[in-house]
Amino acid sequence: MKAFIFTGQGAQFSGMGKDLYENSPIAKEYFDKANEILGFCITDIMFNGSDEELKQTRVTQPAVFLHSVIQTIVMGEEFRPDMVAGHSLGEFSALTAAGALNFEDGLKLVYKRAIAMQKACEATSSTMAAVLGLDDETVERVCREVSDQGDIVIAANYNCPGQVVISGSIEGVGKACEMLKEAGAKRALPLNVSGAFHSPFMQPAHEELEEAINATTFNTPRCPVYQNVDAKPHTCSDEIKKNLIAQLTSPVRWTPTIINMINDGAEEFTECGPGTVQQGLISKIKKSLEA
Repeated sequence: MKAFIFTGQGAQFSGMGKDLYENSPIAKEYFDKANEILGFCITDIMFNGSDEELKQTRVTQPAVFLHSVIQTIVMGEEFRPDMVAGHSLGEFSALTAAGALNFEDGLKLVYKRAIAMQKACEATSSTMAAVLGLDDETVERVCREVSDQGDIVIAANYNCPGQVVISGSIEGVGKACEMLKEAGAKRALPLNVSGAFHSPFMQPAHEELEEAINATTFNTPRCPVYQNVDAKPHTCSDEIKKNLIAQLTSPVRWTPTIINMINDGAEEFTECGPGTVQQGLISKIKKSLEA
């Protein structure tokens, strides 16, 4: 069975999507349509922008979404998924590629999400850090201990065995990093991000996005979509909506997502979107598999 996985924020690079735009008339059509929907020329930033411009959440999220979804449109009949999943932002790409959302609605929701998250980041000082070389339970225990002392920090991204991203207040993440190193982490490094994604700090964005998602029509996807919140396959539009709303303040359970897809028959994984981050994670989750 074929599984298609969609990358999240952080994989962007200057020049992303330019080859699709220049070599595929249908890709050009969709990129031009995206410029109209967004009301600004995102293709200029994607193709020629600086790293700093591309790092802006309001740009990064729609840019990665566009690169990912348009890639599947260009694939045509080659895009025949038996199942799909997307990492964080990538879940919106997966849902659109699988037909649960149409292109315009998918892009509008992603842009709404990006603006709401940017505002939430600006409202409070918060951050994230990557923890390498520890089991999930130890990371969770340390996060609980720090949070019990009054500085919120949670395990936010379960990326692969031995790699968890934590998210929370600047003080909380700093304390947790020190404690995690003492507990045996190989590395515990603060990330260059604007806020604490997938944590309670995103609650204001959660409320804004909930309204937008509930006002959007979702269709039954062409195949099961494995969602971040519970790592399980979904085809019911009501369940998909509920999980998508919860995603902003809940952890990305990527390791169990991939394991569940494998257990359900996935033998071939294809990454859609910029970069090769997910290919690396797949090989760490199950060494015998290549994406």
